[in-house]
Amino acid sequence: MTPSKRRARPVKAPPPSQDSHLVRINRYLSMSGITSRRKAEELVVQGKVEVNHEVVTDLATRVDPERDKVYVQGVRAVAVIEHLYLVLNKPKDAITTMSDEKGRPTVMGLVKSQRRVYPIGRLDRNTTGVLLFTNDGEFAHRLTHPKFGVPKSYKVTCAKQVARGSLDALRRGVDLHDGKSAPANVVVIPGSKGKEIGVTIHEGRNRQVRRMLESLGYEVLKLDRVAYGPVTREGLSRGATRSLTKAEVRELKRMAGYTEEEQWRSQS
Repeated sequence: MTPSKRRARPVKAPPPSQDSHLVRINRYLSMSGITSRRKAEELVVQGKVEVNHEVVTDLATRVDPERDKVYVQGVRAVAVIEHLYLVLNKPKDAITTMSDEKGRPTVMGLVKSQRRVYPIGRLDRNTTGVLLFTNDGEFAHRLTHPKFGVPKSYKVTCAKQVARGSLDALRRGVDLHDGKSAPANVVVIPGSKGKEIGVTIHEGRNRQVRRMLESLGYEVLKLDRVAYGPVTREGLSRGATRSLTKAEVRELKRMAGYTEEEQWRSQS
């Protein structure tokens, strides 16, 4: 419903909700991507903001992101909760799903968060390592979109030595049932007698690295994602979770095509 137009007039903030997670009106507008907090203050003072169809000019106004309806010049500012960015060092046998009908353990049982988050992409049951989680839909979409090619690196352990010709094939791209893979960056891990290699891909197909090696005749014994962009599992024990640092989030967003303005607005 479009809110009715009212003349700007000094009014007191509407009665606050009883919930504890209220946020100041200027911060709410910046979280919603409307503008910066400073510009939001100007909009409030100018009487251009309504909360639940009442004009507010009090900068002390606090709103409930889950219940209150906020408009700026007649346009709804959609409620956005605080974005979370987490990394899990996924153990073997954990299913990458929100729930499992067979009652098997899922990655959600390992993630420590008071707010709902979801995994970015998937790691199959037997694959371990870096798995990202968020509640930021745009962020998740861009990281998994092939257009941006955010790199993901894996340590692969094969049952036999990987021949030089196979390494070259991985670097050129191999034919899979869903099309030829993009060229991968490949290195042989020293001291492994050629059975362990590092593979970095810029795509996100289902079970891609495992399928690439299997298509060349190799049995993959272990597959561990060691990095997703700048995020690594270093210092994170298997099954443990931590928040991404601000630097990691900034770099991931840069890789995912965020402009400087978009970066700034998301941090305001």
